[in-house]
Amino acid sequence: MKKLLGIGISVGVLAGVWTQVSIELALITWVGFVAWACYFAAGGGREGFLKGLAANLAGALWGYGASLVLTYATFTGAVALAVTVVAFILCLQAAVDLLSFIPGAFAGTAVLFGTSFDLGGTVIALVVGACLGWLSDIAGRRIQAAVDRSGRPLPASQP
Repeated sequence: MKKLLGIGISVGVLAGVWTQVSIELALITWVGFVAWACYFAAGGGREGFLKGLAANLAGALWGYGASLVLTYATFTGAVALAVTVVAFILCLQAAVDLLSFIPGAFAGTAVLFGTSFDLGGTVIALVVGACLGWLSDIAGRRIQAAVDRSGRPLPASQP
């Protein structure tokens, strides 16, 4: 439990701040949390930030492209066909290292669909969420280091 104190404090505080700020600014709160989770799921650090965010954004863009096609393709099964094509692309794009976090790409598409294709709002929340992931990781490590140091006995004083 002690090893999780730093990350717990940083995530808890930042989650509360994000929730309040996103409500005040009419941002899409839950999408930020999805991107935040993708940061950690992609491994955290610089690589987790880059891969998680790139995959999220690519997924959102492919989903938006599908929505544009669906404004014209109104035949029965069009949505299923569009989802099939996008899912295929999300897997193929993983050949590019930056886009290799396939779950993040699917999350990006899903949140875009979940916001009723609000591309601007989705992109903003994805970027903020990824940044919050990185910030909470850094802050959590620093808090944890301080907690770990405070638990050590003080060195004996020298005469």
